[in-house]
Amino acid sequence: MKKITALAAFAGIASAAAGCAESPGRTALASAPETRTLPAFASEDALRGYLVRLAKEQAARGEEFSGTGMNGGVAEAVTMEELPAPAEPEPSAAADVSSRADESVTNVQHAGVDEGGIVKVHGDYLVMLRRGRLFTVAIGDGALRPISAVDAFGPDVDPAGAWYDELLVSGDAVAVIGYSYARGGTEVGLFRIDGAGNLQHRSTYHLRGNDYYSSRNYASRLVDGKLVFYTPSYIGLNAEDPFGEFPAVRRWHRGAGQDEFRRTLSATRVYHPARPLHADDQIALHTVTVCDLEQAEMACEGTAVLGPPGRVFYVSPGAVYVWVSDWRGGKERTDRPSTVYRIPLDGGGPSALAVRGSPVDQFSFLESADGHLNVLVREGADGDGMWHGEVAGGATSLLRVSLASFGDGAAAAPAESYRVLPTPAGHTFQNRFVGGYLLYGTGSGWGPPEQRAAATLYAVPWVEGGPSALVLPHGVDRIEQMGTDAVVVGTDGQNLHFSAVRLGDQPRLGQRYVSAGASQGELRSHGFFYKPDGRDSGILGLPIRGGGVPGYAHLREGSASILFLRNQPSRFEELGELAAVADGSADDGCRVSCVDWYGNARPLFLRGRIFALLGYEIVEGRLDGGAIRESRRVSYAPGAVLAGR
Repeated sequence: MKKITALAAFAGIASAAAGCAESPGRTALASAPETRTLPAFASEDALRGYLVRLAKEQAARGEEFSGTGMNGGVAEAVTMEELPAPAEPEPSAAADVSSRADESVTNVQHAGVDEGGIVKVHGDYLVMLRRGRLFTVAIGDGALRPISAVDAFGPDVDPAGAWYDELLVSGDAVAVIGYSYARGGTEVGLFRIDGAGNLQHRSTYHLRGNDYYSSRNYASRLVDGKLVFYTPSYIGLNAEDPFGEFPAVRRWHRGAGQDEFRRTLSATRVYHPARPLHADDQIALHTVTVCDLEQAEMACEGTAVLGPPGRVFYVSPGAVYVWVSDWRGGKERTDRPSTVYRIPLDGGGPSALAVRGSPVDQFSFLESADGHLNVLVREGADGDGMWHGEVAGGATSLLRVSLASFGDGAAAAPAESYRVLPTPAGHTFQNRFVGGYLLYGTGSGWGPPEQRAAATLYAVPWVEGGPSALVLPHGVDRIEQMGTDAVVVGTDGQNLHFSAVRLGDQPRLGQRYVSAGASQGELRSHGFFYKPDGRDSGILGLPIRGGGVPGYAHLREGSASILFLRNQPSRFEELGELAAVADGSADDGCRVSCVDWYGNARPLFLRGRIFALLGYEIVEGRLDGGAIRESRRVSYAPGAVLAGR
């Protein structure tokens, strides 16, 4: 089944109210901070024996959990020594150009950690991924001209049952991340982009695993030129073939067989917490894979931890964090044990800490420069897989622990490391660390806009201090950093509000702006962008559409326009909108990936120019007398090139 089925399921669970409950359960005071890492399996036989024992115990209870969305077959057990080792990419001018900080068009959580998206920059070219195709548009020397359009999959790949979701660029390598339900795993399509913006397919790799999709998170990251992505594998504990569903990679070609898979994990790169995993628990292998894109043959190496299936993952500049919780028992279980794993990006061994509750999404995390992990947790959250992040409920706390307290997973975060916070009324929860504060509140999310005359935004200093309650005349649908401050975007049911939050010694509300009869055109974090031009000033852009429209409309409909506001120290100044004319999706001959799960509109600020990406159109605007005016537009829709002034 595909994400459409999951969306229907989301529609059913989203109607349940998030109840108010006790704060996340506390554990006894942990032992002294440790620096040990998790134990790894010493050999293939040790790992096999561990899984066989769990399978037998599980079968005895009649509770076997079968993995879904996976192809069968036996992967040949090979150690990582038999696979090509990753090597440092050769420096190139293209890499230097595409990695310049001022060239980023992605609203990332951390500087230096790029996130898979629908549009990237390579030198003088925009690279777009939409509806199963890759496109480039020239922007160098004042140009705005379509250059190349190719399928987002290889010529020998049957795309049926696949979704091509995310795009990353490193040097002259373009990586498309997708998931194939037909083949049961993540697909990485590699393309080469040349100096003229032309695209050529290099190769496609198939990595076995379950669907990574999240309504909020992104599956892939790019750190120091290396592709980093997280995938869960739900292990059906089969005593006869315990490795049959382990992560593995094969280079795709027509007629590729199961015997061509090579495991990306040796037993010595599979870790487990010192606390025992019970045989009646559902088991997942949470894998972080790092791939070198610069080699002729993509080389990947994985690190995995065993644990329950519910998960949220977060990538800081130095590590990947995976927080796992037991799904079973739903939100009624207040004693659900959880574990947070820390997997260093330098290849070091993972460490862990026993915790309670669950984060809502990746924005619930902050690895701070003072050597601490700060995480907002909710008692009734189930991670951010699929649409779970949209229905998180329960009591709210802030966990703050030293990175030195991570060890082999036997120790638990001490009770005093949890700070009980107010739980806001409402259902769809949003949170974000901005500056020295954690901000959170509730809004409408994917459903119809709620009629709200007021909502409370909480601002909490994450080091120490009590929360401040700021009353807004609208819901909290988006929280974004805006220079040294924040902006909260939300609806009152008919109009779209922008409220600045000043984050000084005492948080306070700043200027406001109301877009009458409007609603958000995009829900993902990448839909927003803020371009500072001073310490307290800059321009923000956000896709919008008509008022009263449910959040999920962006899956099938293009945004009407992108609204641009200038942020001044005491006011928002409306600059105007760059609007779409015709999306072109109805007659684009889409073969695969024909739902915009990651949206289709973005504000783009590049080299002093302003663009609006609106479906298959790119509209350029210029600032003229305090207003933004359209200067030209181009359509890069398949089979049509339409440009005009």
